[in-house]
Amino acid sequence: MQGLSWLHKALTGFVLVLMIVSCGLRKGHSLKAGHADSVLFDLGVAMKYEKMLALTDSFEFEGDLSALDANRWRGVAYYHQEQSSQAEVYFRKALECPVKSEADQMTYNKVARRLSELLLVKGDFEGALRITIPAVKKMRETGIGSDIDYAIMLNNIGCCQLNLGRDAEANESFVEAREHYANRWNTDSTSRGLQEAIIGTVNTSMAYINTRRYGEAIYWIDRTEMLLDKYREYPDALYAYFDEYQGKIEIMRAVALQGLKREEDAATSYQAYLETDYSKTPNGHVNANDYLMAAQRYQEAADNYKYLDQVFHNMGMTASTLDNIQLYLLPKYHSNAKSGRADSARVSGQRILGVLDDAIVGQKNSATAELATIYDTQGKETEIARQQAEMSKLRFWWTAILLVVVFVFFVVYTLFKRKSTHRLAAAHEQLKQAYDQLEEATAHRERIESELRIARDIQMSMVPNIFPVREGLDIHALMEPAKEVGGDLYGYLLLGDDLYFCLGDVSGKGVPASLFMAQATRLFRTLATQHMMPAEIATRMNSALSEGNDQGMFVTMFIGLINLKDGSMNYCNAGHNPPFIGDEQGGSFLEMLPNAPIGLWPDLEFSGEQMDDIRGRLLVVYTDGLNEAENPMQDQFGEEKLLEILKTMNHAKAKEVVESLRKAVQQHRNGAEPNDDLTIMSLRVG
Repeated sequence: MQGLSWLHKALTGFVLVLMIVSCGLRKGHSLKAGHADSVLFDLGVAMKYEKMLALTDSFEFEGDLSALDANRWRGVAYYHQEQSSQAEVYFRKALECPVKSEADQMTYNKVARRLSELLLVKGDFEGALRITIPAVKKMRETGIGSDIDYAIMLNNIGCCQLNLGRDAEANESFVEAREHYANRWNTDSTSRGLQEAIIGTVNTSMAYINTRRYGEAIYWIDRTEMLLDKYREYPDALYAYFDEYQGKIEIMRAVALQGLKREEDAATSYQAYLETDYSKTPNGHVNANDYLMAAQRYQEAADNYKYLDQVFHNMGMTASTLDNIQLYLLPKYHSNAKSGRADSARVSGQRILGVLDDAIVGQKNSATAELATIYDTQGKETEIARQQAEMSKLRFWWTAILLVVVFVFFVVYTLFKRKSTHRLAAAHEQLKQAYDQLEEATAHRERIESELRIARDIQMSMVPNIFPVREGLDIHALMEPAKEVGGDLYGYLLLGDDLYFCLGDVSGKGVPASLFMAQATRLFRTLATQHMMPAEIATRMNSALSEGNDQGMFVTMFIGLINLKDGSMNYCNAGHNPPFIGDEQGGSFLEMLPNAPIGLWPDLEFSGEQMDDIRGRLLVVYTDGLNEAENPMQDQFGEEKLLEILKTMNHAKAKEVVESLRKAVQQHRNGAEPNDDLTIMSLRVG
C-alpha cells in the first residue's frame, strides 16, 4: 500500500498544479483588480483625471481590470472633468458588459446611478428611466445592492416620473427611496447616512418645486428639516453642514410658499434664511435669488449677483456654457433690467453676447470629442481583444499539456488501484448515497431558511420603523411575525395636517399571508396619497384584492384619518378588532358599524364613521395576536386584562404603551411559542 500512497500524493500534486494554472490566474486577477481600483480611487481623490485615464487603459490591457470596471473608471474621470457626453458614452458601454460576479453587480449598480444622474440633469427623463428601472429590478432579483444604491436610483426614478406627469408613481418611488435612506442611517453609527438622506430629500423637494407642485414640495421640505434636526443630535455633526442645509431649506420653503401665493409666509422663511451664516457666503447670496426673483425683489437680486463670478471661481465653473448662461447670466441681466439699473443690464447683456459664441463652440467641440471617444473606444477594444486572444491561446496549450500528464497518471493510478477498489466499492457506494442524501437535505433546508430570512427582511422594510416628529402628534407601532414571515401589517402617511394610518391582519400565516400583506400595504399607501376617505380606501382595496382571489384570502383592517388641527377622526373598520379609545373614566373599546373583511366579495361598499375630536385621548389599535396570545396551558391573554392595562396608561407616551403591552404578552406566554402575529399601534393627538 506504500506505492499506492506515493501515487496518490503525486497525483494530488499534479491536480493542484492544474488548479493553480487554471484558477490561479483568476485569483491573481482578483487581487490585481482590487489594487487597480485602489490606485484609481486615490488618483480620483487627488483630481489627477488624465493620469487616471492613462492608468485605466494600462490596467485593462494587462488584464488587471475587466471591461466593466475599466469603462466605469473612464466614465468617472470624464464625469469629474465635466465632460458629460464622454462620460455617458463610457457608462453606457459599461452597462453593456456581462455581469459575472457579485462584485460586477455592485459595479453595475454604481454605473447605473451615475448614468441616470447624467440623463436626469440633461432632461432625458425617459432615457434615465430606461436605465434605472431595469437596474432596480436586477438588484431585487439578485439581492445584491446597498440601501444607498436603491435610495438614489429610486429618487432618480421619482424625479423622472414627476417630470413626465406620473405623480402617483413618483410619490411611491420617493417614499420607497426614503425607506432605504432610513435603513442606511439606522445601520450607520456616524452621521453619513443622514447626510445622504438629507441630500436625497432636498433633491425630491427641488423636483416638486421645479415642476411647480408647491404643496407637495412643502411636505418634503418638512421631511428634510426633520432629518436635519436628527442629524444635529449626532456627535460628529458639523455646524457648517447644518447651517448650510438649514439655509437651503428656508430658501426652498420661501420659493414654494411664494408659488402658493402665501407671500407673507414666504417672506418670513426668507428672513429665517438671512439669519444663517450660509446666507452671507457668495454661494448663499446667489442661491437666495431663487426666491428674490420669484418675489420680484429685483433690487436685492441684482445686489446678490455681484457675487456670481466668485461663485464660478470657487466651484471651478466657467460662464461660457449654455447651461450657465441660462441659469445665471440671463437672470442677472433681468434683475438689473427690471430694477432700473440700465448700465449694469447693458454690461450683463454684452457679457452674454461675449460668452455665447464660446458656449456654442464648446458645445460643438463636446460633440466632436464624443465622436472621438467612440472611435477611441473601438480601437482600445480591438487591441484588448487581440491581447486576450493571445493569452487564451497560450493558456490553452499549457492546460492541454498538463491534462495529458494528469491523464497518464490517472491511467497508472487506476490500474494499480483496481484490485483494492473492488473490495471497497460496495461500502463506498452506500456511504456516498447516504452522504448525498444528507447534503441534499442540508442544502435544501439552508436554502429555505435563507429565502425566509430574506423574505422577513423585505416584509419588515415595508412597514415604517421611523415615526414622525411633529408637535402635537405621538405615534409608535411594532410588528412581530409568529413565523419567519407573517400577515400582519400597519402603516401611516402624513400629508400636511392629515394623518392616514391603518393596521390589519391577513388570514393565515407564512409566505401566502405575507404576499397578500404586501399587496394590501401598497394599495393603502397609493390610495391614501390620493386623499380618499377611509371608507373609500377600504372599498377600493376590496375591489382590487377580491379580483382573482381564488384562495379566498382576506384582511381585517382598521383605517383612520385624523386632522391634526381640529382632532377630528374619520375611520372605517373592516371586520377588525375594535380599538381602545381613552376617556375621563379610563376608556373602552370603540363601538363601530359592522363591515366585512377586505378581499372576500367584490362590489361591497364599506361604511365609514367619524369622531369630532379625539385630542388628548389615547388610541390603541392591535391584532388578535395580542388579546388571543396563549401561555403553555393555552389560556388566552384576554380582552379584560388588555382593557385593565390600557385604562392605566391614558397619560403614557405612545412608545411606552406599545412596549408595556409587548412585555405583558411575553410574560403571559411564559416561554410558549407565539401562536399568531403580534402588531400594536398607539397614537395620541395633542
